[in-house]
Amino acid sequence: MNKAFVQFLEEQANTLGFPRWHVLDGPQDARVCIQGEWKISLCSNNYLGLANNPSVKKHAARALEEYGAGTGAARSLSGSTQLHEALERELADFKQTEAALVFNSGFVTNAGVIPTLAGKGDAVFSDDINHGSIIDGCRLSRAEKHIYPHGDMNILEKMLKDAGHCGRRMIVVDAVFSMDGDVAPLPEIVALAEWYDAIVMVDEAHATGVLGAHGRGAVEHFDMEGRVDVVMGTLGKALGAVGGYIAGTRHLIAYLAKTARSFLLTTSLPSSCVAAALAGLRMLADNPEMIRRLWENTNFYKAKLEALGFDTMNSKTPIVPLLIGDDDIASELCQRLYEAGLYVAKIGTPYVPRGTSRLRTIMSAAHDRADIEEAVDILERVGREMGII
Repeated sequence: MNKAFVQFLEEQANTLGFPRWHVLDGPQDARVCIQGEWKISLCSNNYLGLANNPSVKKHAARALEEYGAGTGAARSLSGSTQLHEALERELADFKQTEAALVFNSGFVTNAGVIPTLAGKGDAVFSDDINHGSIIDGCRLSRAEKHIYPHGDMNILEKMLKDAGHCGRRMIVVDAVFSMDGDVAPLPEIVALAEWYDAIVMVDEAHATGVLGAHGRGAVEHFDMEGRVDVVMGTLGKALGAVGGYIAGTRHLIAYLAKTARSFLLTTSLPSSCVAAALAGLRMLADNPEMIRRLWENTNFYKAKLEALGFDTMNSKTPIVPLLIGDDDIASELCQRLYEAGLYVAKIGTPYVPRGTSRLRTIMSAAHDRADIEEAVDILERVGREMGII
């Protein structure tokens, strides 16, 4: 091997550290087993508890038997399945659009679609705390990149004005920001786009199954159906499976199916994953009480934490960050909570700006009141021991 390259890798590994993560003995659920110990889990995007749902698992197992372990190639080469076709039809119906197209993950959806819709001579506008997949998609697009301060509609409008010389202008935004738990001002964004003749692409990864009376996401929540050009979402969070998708007009989907390289040039999702997502989608459509339970849990949990004095960063969703500030203190708190039986995620630099390290906790419809009360008790006890509250 190249000696300089080997030295570079050694230096980076020593600086960054080798990857370490907890290894689960079983499925994602309200409580998880890690090396024989059960922990309350507040770090999964399993919003509706579908990742371990018996019906979802049954449909995945049936598809595995019927269609096999893999699809062999991209759908344009080796063909599709009835399950892929059904999932796309039902996603379109659920999102109230004409059509949908399924990708292998949410990340590759954004990374592939944004460069397909915007290129050299165009301009993309992105909130400065958008997900990394949006950031990478914008970088790959070769379009002019305009990054506006988080939620600042005045700056966004100025940027749209200043980019009048560009061909196509496209605003790309997370519906729910995954590290802060707040919601994008979608009505204002759409209004600006309509005034300045721009395209809007909304990432509903953390909004589908969470926002809106039927769980359709921020577009439904803000009554924006028919006014958002490109609706992106994932299958691996509230729907309990894996994958990503775009919903929109049939012409948009036809164009992406022929040009988006992250769809065209990769083996399609296994049918077992598609069947799981389809089962999850149908359960969401048929059981709106799951959404009500999610929000009951969220409101109860958040009220308890705020009463104790935790700073939840004005979160408006089941993503409830606990602002700590110092990286080392956040790391110590995370470890002590884990030892006490609570599994949460520490988010520090470089994922968030220095001085804003936090624990990201996430509510699920799978949690019962006893889970939440025990989690709050642990947070209170450890938080007081460390002088955080």
